[in-house]
Amino acid sequence: MTSSEYDRPALYVEGGWTEPAKGASYEVIEAATGEVFATTALAGTDDIDRAVAAARRALTGPWARLRPAERAQLVTAFAGELDARRKTTAALVSRENGMPISLSRTVNGSAPGFITRYYASLAGDLPDEESRPSPTGGDTLVTRQPVGVVAAVTPWNYPQSLAVMKVAPALAAGCTVVLKPPPETALDAFVLADAAEAAGLPAGVLNVVPGDREAGVHLVEHPDVDKVAFTGSTAAGRAIAETAGRLLRPVTLELGGKSVSLVADDADLDLFTGKLLDVSLPNNGQTCHAATRILAPVGRYDEVVEAVTATVAGLRVGDPLDRATQVGPLVSAAQRERVLGHVERGRTSARLTTGGGVPDRPGWFVEPTVFADVDNSSAIAQEEIFGPVLCVIPYRDEDHAVALANDSAYGLGGVVWSADAGHGLSLARRIHTGTVGVNHYELHVNAPFGGVKASGLGRELGPEGLASYLVTKSVYRG
Repeated sequence: MTSSEYDRPALYVEGGWTEPAKGASYEVIEAATGEVFATTALAGTDDIDRAVAAARRALTGPWARLRPAERAQLVTAFAGELDARRKTTAALVSRENGMPISLSRTVNGSAPGFITRYYASLAGDLPDEESRPSPTGGDTLVTRQPVGVVAAVTPWNYPQSLAVMKVAPALAAGCTVVLKPPPETALDAFVLADAAEAAGLPAGVLNVVPGDREAGVHLVEHPDVDKVAFTGSTAAGRAIAETAGRLLRPVTLELGGKSVSLVADDADLDLFTGKLLDVSLPNNGQTCHAATRILAPVGRYDEVVEAVTATVAGLRVGDPLDRATQVGPLVSAAQRERVLGHVERGRTSARLTTGGGVPDRPGWFVEPTVFADVDNSSAIAQEEIFGPVLCVIPYRDEDHAVALANDSAYGLGGVVWSADAGHGLSLARRIHTGTVGVNHYELHVNAPFGGVKASGLGRELGPEGLASYLVTKSVYRG
């Protein structure tokens, strides 16, 4: 066992720090070195039970008696505490999962407080109830109430943002939360607990209990949980959906993707390649909405392949804590082996133009990789790789391009590149996906994010993200 300043030996339950019931712990590996750098407490099923019970008690305590504006003040204070920790949190995540610090400073540093403050403002302006006149006389009083105890199960790739996209609207709505982050990024999850404690959130309102798959299953199935919010793999999402269906429990699922980057015949390739890293390879490819299927017109195919290959080959691979690094390591040895397995299978069906190997350095690195002459029906074009691997696929005309874009089990993101914004928009409207950009792709806090098909159910962000943590009740009055 290690001993370091980053160690987290206790879980956060009911406003206090408590050791796991069975004393379980997990050694966190630094992605860039492959070495242990901290140890974290690991929750078992008994700890999950305690956390859910604490959240249930808090639901009827002082938290429940707050008016929306009062609750918004506490959530705003929580946002301020997240802001105060943003620099150290961003660096911590980069050590945990390999995210380049230039990206982590935004998505793990600045974004959590920004998102939380946004939901505090929405909740503060949201009326508890409204009267709707009836066409036959009288009226209906429509009330909004928190859905209850929320089980938030989050992944390791964007740990702070994806946790806050659940925690912030849930708290703003008046819910209580049991957050179960994965062991790989348990350390930064406790920053949320630190912020909650410092902000004065009542005991039990937010509980942080990192755990393995068994703990997650137990939480999702717990009889005292009222809603599940999950981000992760499609396979795990299907299992959660089956459980939620059996229990008739509300669920939000943000799952995998295999999004397209559709290069129209009139596209500006300088603009396209200039944004290639942000759109197709963010976070070392460990991004659910990454546009890893690049669709190129046959008339410009060689030009696009050359441009993509040159851009990817020129990316700077290195220490994620170095501000100049563009591609860092993957989160774990297991994830690297998984990605390399996809690369080896790709060699048998497509043409490797750059990458495909492992840099000679410690850590879980994979060279940024491009495959050309890819058939859209091949495994590397259909399966989510979750690493720095791109496929360039030719299309005959735009109808063919749209058909290829929609020929996927997934539907989460996508981008269309065209010199004519109106033309790009018309193509974007034809892609069957939950989100899509035109010459740009970036999540906006006030717009809903989520997928269709195997990419999930429900939406996060925007007012829609708050609505999913509220239930309405109609009181008919004569």
